Amino acid sequence: MLVGIISDTHDDLKAVDKAVKVFKERGVEVVLHLGDIIAPFTLARFKKNGVEKLIAVFGNNCGERLGLRRVASEHGYTINEPPHVLELEGKRILMLHGWGPTEHTKRLVESLARSGDYDIILYGHTHLVDVRRVNGTLIVNPGEACGCLTGKKTIAILDIKTLNVEVIEL
Repeated sequence: MLVGIISDTHDDLKAVDKAVKVFKERGVEVVLHLGDIIAPFTLARFKKNGVEKLIAVFGNNCGERLGLRRVASEHGYTINEPPHVLELEGKRILMLHGWGPTEHTKRLVESLARSGDYDIILYGHTHLVDVRRVNGTLIVNPGEACGCLTGKKTIAILDIKTLNVEVIEL
């Protein structure tokens, strides 16, 4: 199973369009959004572009949570308070956004990885690509889809069987 990973879209509809196009071309079966979608219309754009299965967590900038929950429900998506734990093909996955300074979020993620409780930890917030292993746990931050801080619009695709990750610049 291929999993599309995206974070920090910040209402950049063109980035959403490009990301979904890549996900569809690659045969992604589920999209995991790691927060800072921002507005409900941005979440709806995923469905408009043909994404059938999407699981998300709120980010620190997702202010219109009721609207996001409503749109998620209307489209058969789920949006959760972070952290959110799910299982895909026998892999225990922790989804979170992050908060505070970059180093704070990275330390938190590393501590969670060292616990050994998860096969995969996915996070956003820092807007920086991060793909590595800590204590056998795969850590992935796809960077920012919006490109507003780094100037690079990035997403990732995870092969859940092999745990190979490809970071793609849009």
